[in-house]
Amino acid sequence: MKHAYVFPGQGAQAVGMGKDLYDNVPEAKELFEKANEILGFRITDIMFAGTPDELKQTRVTQPAVFLHSVIMAKALGVKPDAVAGHSLGEFSALVVAGALSFEDGLKLVSKRAQAMQAACEVQPGTMAAVLGLSDEIVEQICDTTEGVVVAANYNCPGQLVISGAEEAVDAACAKAKEAGARRALRLPVGGAFHSPLMEPARQELEKAIAEAPFQTPACPIYQNVDAKPYTDPAQIKANLIAQLTAPVRWTYIVKNMLADGVTEFTELGPGTVLQGLIKKVDANAAVESKSML
Repeated sequence: MKHAYVFPGQGAQAVGMGKDLYDNVPEAKELFEKANEILGFRITDIMFAGTPDELKQTRVTQPAVFLHSVIMAKALGVKPDAVAGHSLGEFSALVVAGALSFEDGLKLVSKRAQAMQAACEVQPGTMAAVLGLSDEIVEQICDTTEGVVVAANYNCPGQLVISGAEEAVDAACAKAKEAGARRALRLPVGGAFHSPLMEPARQELEKAIAEAPFQTPACPIYQNVDAKPYTDPAQIKANLIAQLTAPVRWTYIVKNMLADGVTEFTELGPGTVLQGLIKKVDANAAVESKSML
């Protein structure tokens, strides 16, 4: 039996996240306070009692979700046989697996969030969810649509998120509906994540990742770019750099984990999004989520 721990990305956040941990677990409180120092602002104030609008700013959301996931994992003392994270969640997974320290992981996540927010301001873009079509049909629609639009998140069979310039995404949504999509609608996000429009952010993050001290993780991490398991720090770094402009292959991560003998999945972080996606990949998969302690 293999137990995998999986970590959500941006979009899973909710006001109040982590407050139970802070109030009831001394080690968690210590880590949250350390995070406030590293970030230079009291992110805990926004997480525990801010407004949804304050929390959904990319520079806040990404470190907030990361902190909730990682601090919960440390409080629970998890020992995974494999890990994976959806987009931002890959950083949480790397820290929990021991490839990155808590401090270095948080610094990279903060850098990533700021770089992505800056890239969104330079080149506005959007994302849209397409439901009810095969991956191949959605890829073909993107390939034949004028402008920048690409498959960005392979979430589960029949659910693919596309990303790119606003006009191109809207045009691709219209084509998807014509092709029989059940739904094709824009998502409330601030930019074209996991698309070529994130290239300025990728370049900025590349230097920070290259300089960060990575260790060999205690277990394999299944990475977003190709859904394969890695333990070599140099390969992990290269995949992490590519991740910002490459798609999240979540469907294939889950399939590969199951094929490699994973029998149980635990989602660590706010919400239960990944739990639902895993069940859509394989209805028989054993899943649970720990969003509170």
